[in-house]
Amino acid sequence: MPNQSGLDPVGRVFQALADPTRRAIVERLVRGPAPVKALAEPLTMSLPAVMQHLQVLERAGVIVSEKVGRVRSCRIEPTALRQAERWLSGQRTEQERQLDRLDDYLKGT
Repeated sequence: MPNQSGLDPVGRVFQALADPTRRAIVERLVRGPAPVKALAEPLTMSLPAVMQHLQVLERAGVIVSEKVGRVRSCRIEPTALRQAERWLSGQRTEQERQLDRLDDYLKGT
């Protein structure tokens, strides 16, 4: 993955979620925390490759991992996702305003 240092927090979230494997991991974690081994099971890649995907998600603030004994587990960190959701909502609101202005213009009001 390219260097993420030049991105703002929302940009890091979108960049992390651009990959379908990472989106699948997030979709699984939405149901609740899971050990890395369970996250890796349905994926057709090596455990080190899965760990790299998890590191990208963690650096973006999308997930948090912790090790208890010999088991590393991951969970969703909702703050980063909420920031991205707020950004998207703001964009949608602005687009709706522009479409309303266009509609008013086309109707001649």
